[in-house]
Amino acid sequence: MSELSEVTAAILAGGLGTRLRSVVPDRPKVLAEVSGRPFIEYLLDQLVREGVRRAVLLSGFLGEQVRQRLGSSYRGKIALEYSQEQQPMGTAGALRLALSRLDLSDPVLVLNGDSYCDARLDAFAVWHAARESAATILLTEVADTRRYGRVQVDDDGHVLRFMEKAQAEGPGWVNGGIYLLRRELIAQIPAGRAMSLERQVFPSWIGMGLHGFRSEGRLWDIGVPEAYARANAEFVASISR
Repeated sequence: MSELSEVTAAILAGGLGTRLRSVVPDRPKVLAEVSGRPFIEYLLDQLVREGVRRAVLLSGFLGEQVRQRLGSSYRGKIALEYSQEQQPMGTAGALRLALSRLDLSDPVLVLNGDSYCDARLDAFAVWHAARESAATILLTEVADTRRYGRVQVDDDGHVLRFMEKAQAEGPGWVNGGIYLLRRELIAQIPAGRAMSLERQVFPSWIGMGLHGFRSEGRLWDIGVPEAYARANAEFVASISR
């Protein structure tokens, strides 16, 4: 049985996509087409391969389009549910809003809906469980961390520091947009408030069992027009190898 067969995935799909609006004006970012398919379908394909059987889509801007496109199941393999925010809640606020729909899972597998890291998620889950981690961020190494900011960890994987983009020149480890989080920590996020996991919540969890798993996966995202164009040119060939 897959390490993730009993874990619910929560996909953060509520971003406004303002930086991408010049090239994708009429749909949420997760439905932006890459090589003729909505980007979120590649994430769902990854979850199918990893044995995940249930996912909750945390939608927001034009969220009804996500529900109309995907329905209640994906490829007959993953049952889909939806948590629709009525106003922008940020990544942490949206996750907290969906907590009641995540009660069958502990930990919860959280994925950013506008990025893809071709890492082995089963290995990620084994690593997380072996350390009895409260929260684990999947990390990936890039040649220049200035676009993302850098995550510093010690030899045992404890997160020591998050470096802002302006401080993070050169190669290093960055947030790959995939997390395993205990429900008790999600429950501690203040309800009804717009908050960011990356900028507000994760830094506050340093020293509380927050780990970083250094993966070999390559990170792709579609958050800005340049990255979106690169994904359309190279992404499918890269993940099909």
